[in-house]
Amino acid sequence: MFRKRGPKMTDDQHKPTPEATDTDRTKTVGEDGLDIPDTETDNMQEDLETEFPGMDGLDEGMLGQVQEMMAKLERADELEKENADLKGRLARLAADFENYRRRTQEDVAAAQGQGVSRAAEALMPVYDDMDRAVTMGAADPAKLIPGMQAVQGKILTVFSGLGLEVTGKEGEAFDPQWHEALQVVPGDEDDVIVQVYQLGFRMGDRLVRPARVVVSRKD
Repeated sequence: MFRKRGPKMTDDQHKPTPEATDTDRTKTVGEDGLDIPDTETDNMQEDLETEFPGMDGLDEGMLGQVQEMMAKLERADELEKENADLKGRLARLAADFENYRRRTQEDVAAAQGQGVSRAAEALMPVYDDMDRAVTMGAADPAKLIPGMQAVQGKILTVFSGLGLEVTGKEGEAFDPQWHEALQVVPGDEDDVIVQVYQLGFRMGDRLVRPARVVVSRKD
């Protein structure tokens, strides 16, 4: 069924009369007889209507919820950008650390190689002296002992050059930090090394090998 329209209103009929009140100036009457507001909305509502057509007519409560949701969406975008930036920085730090670790390993390997090379070079003359002592001792066994004693002295000199100190000599006071007592025997004094089974070595305050000794104890 079709509804019969009323007579069409002219432009003059739409205009408010001079005697109209302030309330009347904010309204016009449409063809169907409904009041149409002419006042402007706030900027936020205009933005919403522009971005989301058809959202005009929201009440204040719904408009506040929409504003809050849009603020959260903007904050989410900011957090996403910050997260991407942090991921990029983390990736760069991981790459830098991996390069540092690789360089450190290379430096340690190079230092170890240099240390082994230095020790080997220092021990090569000792090997030569031992070889000569064995050769001489094969022809004359009496010369073997002096030759080996000379080799011992040279080895201790090499150790000293490498920073090693001898510990655990006869007559030295027993110190459990550097010495290992294998046996205790009667003696004139307490805790004195009377016999050495094996020399010990230390490097500064670090023990390399404890001396294995016999210690005296007064009855």
